Amino acid sequence: MVKAAVVILAGTDGNSNLGRLVNGLESAREFAETEGDDLELIFDGAGTQWIPELEDEAHDYHELYQAVRDDASACDYCSGAFGVADAVEDAGVVTLDDHDGHPSIRSLVSDEYEILTF
Repeated sequence: MVKAAVVILAGTDGNSNLGRLVNGLESAREFAETEGDDLELIFDGAGTQWIPELEDEAHDYHELYQAVRDDASACDYCSGAFGVADAVEDAGVVTLDDHDGHPSIRSLVSDEYEILTF
């Protein structure tokens, strides 16, 4: 059994950030589809901006996002800081505020998750 935390930090501007998002989602899907693996998918920092975009059925990567959406969460603080808190809430994505309003990466490390950032 593998425990993986895929953290999407890439913002929505530019092709390189789109590539990082897609690579992160593909990695997350591989863990999600492997029986016995435990996946945490976290949208953090500027990465929180992807949630309203990926919720749009017309987005090129909506289906890929849907494949891992049940494992997704978002940084509570960053959702507000990047102006997407309402969209994240409307999407029903859980927000994390374990460490000063942010997800606790330390607790994931303590729980023996491999941390992959994109």
